[in-house]
Amino acid sequence: MPLRQSFFLLIFSGMFSFSLTLRSETESNKEATSSIPVKAMEYGDAFIYGIVEGVTEFLPISSTGHLVLTSEVIGSDKWGLSQQEALHAYLIVIQGGAILAVAIIYWSRIWSMFIGIFGVNPEGRKLLINILVAFIPAAILGLLLDSIIEEFLFGLLPIAIALLLGAFLMLWAEKRKQKVINLNTDRNKNLESLEMKDSLTIGLLQCVAMCPGTSRSMMTIVGGYLVGLERKYAAEFSFLLGLVTLTAAAGYKTITKWETMSSHLTIGPVLMGCLVAGVSAAFSVVWLVGYLSRNGLGVFVIYRIILSIAIFAFYFYGK
Repeated sequence: MPLRQSFFLLIFSGMFSFSLTLRSETESNKEATSSIPVKAMEYGDAFIYGIVEGVTEFLPISSTGHLVLTSEVIGSDKWGLSQQEALHAYLIVIQGGAILAVAIIYWSRIWSMFIGIFGVNPEGRKLLINILVAFIPAAILGLLLDSIIEEFLFGLLPIAIALLLGAFLMLWAEKRKQKVINLNTDRNKNLESLEMKDSLTIGLLQCVAMCPGTSRSMMTIVGGYLVGLERKYAAEFSFLLGLVTLTAAAGYKTITKWETMSSHLTIGPVLMGCLVAGVSAAFSVVWLVGYLSRNGLGVFVIYRIILSIAIFAFYFYGK
């Protein structure tokens, strides 16, 4: 396996080792003040969540799945139900940092869409319409299924199953895409040639990613493949759609869970997690576009399979 891919597969083990060491510095203080109500998240926790969110949000490996797994690793099972509810809400809100990173990187695309509203840039207006069309299915189903997803699917077993099934879906999509490339057909579209029905297809597939472990990025990139987008533009459309989808999800959680979060989370760690998420997401996005254009989804298939097996083993034997 190439060195770059090997590094990707090992990144999380190193990340957890470093971050958990940082977190351990706060444990003695937490134990010493055990008689005082303990907040659900310390600065060490926030650093871990920020790194995991930023690295995984726009990679096709499921950021929510990794964040839920991280919460298990660092001991959220010891927290009360209301603390866990606040943490689950924050795992959505922390996406704000990643949203800001993409907004900065793709500011020119965003600007073209903004001025397109006023008829100055027709291509920007068309792209904005396509993104909104792709967002509509998730907006409707997200409101209907939010409580069900939070109650039944925020667990290790559903995440492991979703990771494994997603790996096989990506493998099929990548082989199909490579065949299209080899045949040199005309179904390698850019964002300007994307049609409304293509956007709706991508939006419907994005809804599948409401299940933690599936990956919103994976489903939208695969959707881009299926409607004929080039790899690079499939990733870019996924990022731009994520701006709308993640902003809506983070805003909804902030409004509906604000009281719970404010009771159990302090502002310092919350902001730190978002900041770290933004910085790490910026590196992740830039890397992914270049990597995906040259290599496809293969390494992510391998990673998801390995991670799902590890989670299955932890779930059935580790406890």
